[in-house]
Order: sequence, then structure tokens, then C-alpha cells
Amino acid sequence: MNIEKATWYALYTKPRWEKKVADLLTKKKIVNYCPLNRVQKQWSDRKKIVLEPLFKSYVFVCIPEGMQLDIRQTDGVINFVYWLGKPAVIRDNEIDVIKRFLHDYENVQLEKAEVNLNDTVRVTHGPLLFMEGNVVEVKHKTVKVLLPSLGFTLVAEVDKTHIEKVKLVRQFDLSHNDNIKLSN
Repeated sequence: MNIEKATWYALYTKPRWEKKVADLLTKKKIVNYCPLNRVQKQWSDRKKIVLEPLFKSYVFVCIPEGMQLDIRQTDGVINFVYWLGKPAVIRDNEIDVIKRFLHDYENVQLEKAEVNLNDTVRVTHGPLLFMEGNVVEVKHKTVKVLLPSLGFTLVAEVDKTHIEKVKLVRQFDLSHNDNIKLSN
């Protein structure tokens, strides 16, 4: 029996079909995730928290590679999101970060991100404790968590004092000189 490892992929859906596609995939017993953002809406007579898809026209599926044709045949699915000519693989930890982020914050903003190489930081307090990432932009209290496979940035208000710079350890070949001492 050959069991293929399931991998997360991003699907591109028809506009405003994210929840419908997720429901159809669930009915097919396919593991999927449609990240829903809690957003406060204001009407003339009331305020209400509604769940809106965070990623417009995207749903994530966790499937073995051999199931891709079945997924494409689901109503509302346009195709897989491609990266370098192949369906884009989304790392498990990125799905976990999205889930935690949406669990802990309301009114999450999504911004298209350009990938920049900057300082690597680690969160020292709060719901994203010990998460590491690259700093994309720093404002008064805004920390942006970069999810490189998606090319998006999740934005949340986090106190700048709750992050620390990660020291990168340089590797040296010490085989030729035993007198070298490394210190901070």
C-alpha cells in the first residue's frame, strides 16, 4: 500500500466562492482551510462581527499530489496557485501561523508584500511567542509577519518591545587553527 504524504496547496477560486468551495471540499472529505477573518461591520442600526475570507479567491487544501485532478473538478475552483511552473506548496507552519493569527486577532489586514531581506527577529511575548521571521517594515507598533510562500504579509499591532533580534551564528572552519576563541 503506497500512502502519499499530504501537502498544503493554495487554490484559486471564483470570486466570492471561498466558503462554497470549502464546503464542497469538506463534503468530498478533503482536508481544507478557508481562513476567515472576524470583521466588525457597521450598519445604520447595529454593529455585527462577520466572518469574511482573509484571502480573497483562495482556499487551502491538504492533499497527496495524486488528488490534484479531483480538486480541479470541484465547482468554483479555477486552478491551483502556481509557483515556478508547479502548484505552490504551502508549508505546514505557515498554515499554523495563519490559524493562530486569526484566532488571536480581529480585523486582520492583508497586504501584498515584496520580499525583502532584512533582520531576522523572534517574538518574545504574546500569541506569536517564539515565532521567527524577517522584518518587512517597522512603524510605531506594527509588526509584519512575512509568509513567503504566499507573498502576503499579515499585519497586527504588537509592541516593539516584544521582539528581539536573532543573532546569526557564523560557522568557521576551525580545523586549521585551534587558538581562535569566539565571543559575543
